[in-house]
Amino acid sequence: MQYETILYDATDNVVKITLNRPQVMNGLNTQMRVDLLHAVQHAPRDGRVVLLTGAGRGFCSGQDLGDRVSTDDIDLERTLLEEYEPLLNAIYECPIPTISAVNGPAAGAGANLALAADVVIASQSAFFIQAFARIGLIPDAGGTYWLPRQMGFAKAMGAALFADKISADQASDWGMIWESVPDEAFAVTVHERASKLAQGPTKAYKYIKQAIRASYDNDLGDQLALEAKLQGKAGKTRDFSEGVTAFMEKRAPKYEGR
Repeated sequence: MQYETILYDATDNVVKITLNRPQVMNGLNTQMRVDLLHAVQHAPRDGRVVLLTGAGRGFCSGQDLGDRVSTDDIDLERTLLEEYEPLLNAIYECPIPTISAVNGPAAGAGANLALAADVVIASQSAFFIQAFARIGLIPDAGGTYWLPRQMGFAKAMGAALFADKISADQASDWGMIWESVPDEAFAVTVHERASKLAQGPTKAYKYIKQAIRASYDNDLGDQLALEAKLQGKAGKTRDFSEGVTAFMEKRAPKYEGR
């Protein structure tokens, strides 16, 4: 498919999806959400990890406010339910690992788009901002879901109310993202992280995602039962057999993602 607002590249089992509206700091409009949804849904056919990043000097500035004529033309509830919700669910439920490589500012819905991924890696000069309160709105695009789970109640509430910039280092220290990386090492680190996951036991990664996410709603008994069920499935994969064989033979495993 030819995309209007993103770049799509599948190389060595890494599917790189680049937000490509650098003239507006990769602001999200309707077409970009359509393109992203299709790309994320298609990615598992082309690779074993999704890498989401931005073109130019920013990751994503959030909703492109210039995409509307006036506030009277905006139906935010419809936009969120019909355009954002399917996209965020597609990222969240993606059967292969997802990485957000935050190469610059991530604001509003752009910040929360990044946080929807399994792993978030940010360049040290990048920052996150829940800018919604500055224009009389609440965090959306999953913000009220991700933030308290990743940062804790106090930090999430402050981030939403004050709408202050959160540096990449702060985000890492607070547990909001996986890591902050010096700018000069960012590209290499992201490539290494994506390559590692692309060569790993893909089905095990899928089950890991399911188990960890279910833990928020399960009691201990339910979670132990789920672990046993998913471990049973993992134990029947070719990758598990290869992993054990490689361990016994004292060599690196060659996973196929099956």
